[in-house]
Amino acid sequence: MNLMEGGMSVSLRLPEDLDKRLGDLAVKTGRSKTFYMLEAIREHLDDLENLYLAEQRLIDSRAGRTRAISLDEVIHRLGENEAFLGSPASRDS
Repeated sequence: MNLMEGGMSVSLRLPEDLDKRLGDLAVKTGRSKTFYMLEAIREHLDDLENLYLAEQRLIDSRAGRTRAISLDEVIHRLGENEAFLGSPASRDS
């Protein structure tokens, strides 16, 4: 995969310690610093999105803009649909 193919250019000012670590890793492995920056972003972006979404939901809940519901209420609203919950026989085995 070509790292520059069809991508957007971004300017990033790294702290000296991170730049040195990134440069050392790139030299030791023969890969580019760009490769490792993209790998780090890919690896952690899902986690960051989930974290900030959860934080926003908590803020909304505390401000009274949303409310949490229990699992029992979710099951009640959906109905005890055996396709969703599984049949009692399959849960006992």
